[in-house]
Amino acid sequence: MQMQDVNFKSVHQFLEYLPLNEFEITTTLRQIVLETGPTIHEKLSWNIPTYSVHKSICFIWPASIKWGKKSSYTGVRFGFSYGNLLANHQNYFELGNRKQVAFKTFKHVNEIDVKILKSALLEAIFIDEQMALTKKMNHFKSRK
Repeated sequence: MQMQDVNFKSVHQFLEYLPLNEFEITTTLRQIVLETGPTIHEKLSWNIPTYSVHKSICFIWPASIKWGKKSSYTGVRFGFSYGNLLANHQNYFELGNRKQVAFKTFKHVNEIDVKILKSALLEAIFIDEQMALTKKMNHFKSRK
């Protein structure tokens, strides 16, 4: 069963599909991610942009890119794959009914707090680096 009615071949094609308000929010969030983490890699997964260094760090999911038949929110959702590990000062991000993924839904570009978002991104990159280092050390220990 197909869960999405779109299949983008590139981030550019994805951006062209978005309604204007979602486009403005998405491009602003994307710019913040790419400026904050120069080692971050961008790719499409589930027809949305996802960002990683070693493992998935975050994603941008506009409501117009549905999962299934309808969207359960409006605007653009910015999520952290391991958001449960973030300090999440000021409770800026929410877990909802999720155990691991924390997110913030933006309905307008002026709702984005760049300082909080950049701080959380740097923290997520640090957590990703630490997880990769731990995995590497455990692998090395198991080979002895």
